[in-house]
Amino acid sequence: MLVTFVVAYLLVTIAIGLLAARRVHGAKDYLVAGRSLPLYMNVATVFATWFGAETVLSVSATFTRDGLAGIPGDPFGASLCLVLAALLFARLFYRLNLLTIGDFYKVRYGKSVEVLTSVAIVLSYLGWTSAQLTALGLVIHVLSGGAVAFQTAIMIGAAIVVVYTIFGGMWSVAFTDLLQTVVILIGLTAVAWLVGDLAGGATKVIAQAASEGKLILFDLNMDAAGWWAMAGAFFAFAFGSIPQQDVFQRMTSAKDEKTAVRGTTIGALVYFVFAFVPIYIAYAAIVHSPELAKLFESEDAREIQRILPDLVLGQMPLWAQILFFGALLSAILSTASGALLAPTATFTENVLRPFVPNMSDRQMLVTLRIILVTFTACALLFAMNSKSTMYEMVQNAYNVTLCGAFVPLVAGAFWKRANTQGALLSFVLGIGTWLGATLTAPEAMIPANLIGFAASIVGMVLGSLAPTLIASRGHSMETALHQAAHPSGAHKH
Repeated sequence: MLVTFVVAYLLVTIAIGLLAARRVHGAKDYLVAGRSLPLYMNVATVFATWFGAETVLSVSATFTRDGLAGIPGDPFGASLCLVLAALLFARLFYRLNLLTIGDFYKVRYGKSVEVLTSVAIVLSYLGWTSAQLTALGLVIHVLSGGAVAFQTAIMIGAAIVVVYTIFGGMWSVAFTDLLQTVVILIGLTAVAWLVGDLAGGATKVIAQAASEGKLILFDLNMDAAGWWAMAGAFFAFAFGSIPQQDVFQRMTSAKDEKTAVRGTTIGALVYFVFAFVPIYIAYAAIVHSPELAKLFESEDAREIQRILPDLVLGQMPLWAQILFFGALLSAILSTASGALLAPTATFTENVLRPFVPNMSDRQMLVTLRIILVTFTACALLFAMNSKSTMYEMVQNAYNVTLCGAFVPLVAGAFWKRANTQGALLSFVLGIGTWLGATLTAPEAMIPANLIGFAASIVGMVLGSLAPTLIASRGHSMETALHQAAHPSGAHKH
């Protein structure tokens, strides 16, 4: 019966995605939904995209093992990212009237920086997308009672997401996100109430978490290495996830710039509050069934992510199972569809298109769909060969953009002296130092991502202030905004 409901829900989701595809008449519709989403849909797309598999399964399980100190990146850093993006970049991105975040680097610094940063952004999505496909595979594997092998289940999950994303693009994402947000909010709230009641009530669950030190975010007795590790995780999410196409896409899909700011901010606040619901459910599960803690002993880090699925299947009534897996699938599907569309858009527009400048709108749509399938295949390979938890996958993904794309973005937006030479040096030093530190000193006290981030800042400052060896190929922000406001004399896509 449970499997029947799950299959029916998946079919409804696919149907909604395919119906939304009727609104796609060109690349702009496919990538940013024609810049027409009202506030409620904009909030839903922000929340549903951020509230993914790692939030429900991995962050919650990590909390039960390590407490708040083990999850500084998500939800704390992830929520701050959205707030910073809304307050610092939403109006700017909207006024620039661009299709992708890679277009910002092109306008500000020229083609070379556009291609380099866009490649980094696309590569960063491998980890995030793989986390969602891994989770979808886990759900299908668990629901089948092990009849469907885990690797096969991941492939089936990927096929489902591709089917409803490939035709409708951002319109499909927007409409399915709206449905999935409602299912997430209702389903997880009901399951939290039921599991908490089984564990003796919210008061008991919270009191036990406090007595075991799980609610301590900043442990004053923690050594320096612990503080540095927390900072590394926090920075990866808070800053590294800002130069991402999915964040850009949701802000620029809004019907106006006020909606872009409000939608992203409200989505961030809803996400931060509701991210603690699966955390509460997972810890209540351990309080009710201490034997689930044995999953922490597995050599495969992914095993801890089975805490909630195992509890729900083993001890919950059918209605709770339907609500939980409906909410879980919603969280995964909404994030996975965005995680496939975002790198597809960036690669096609900012890596491929500069070398095929005369591509028609129809050719662009066909190319976008081909790239989406290709990227899905790459993410599948990554997912089936990784044993990291989803939380670790996502954090590692954001390290790429933290060290390679964040500093050029901020400097380009707010520092007049930033130029092409500075952006190139920032990228090369940031990525090079991070990779070097990762390979040569992975156990160092200061995390490699923070060393790379610092090198990126140094590169931007030195490159921008040094004598010009590489001519600047971009425009100032004033010129870019003027051209966006008066497009007749500006470059058109």
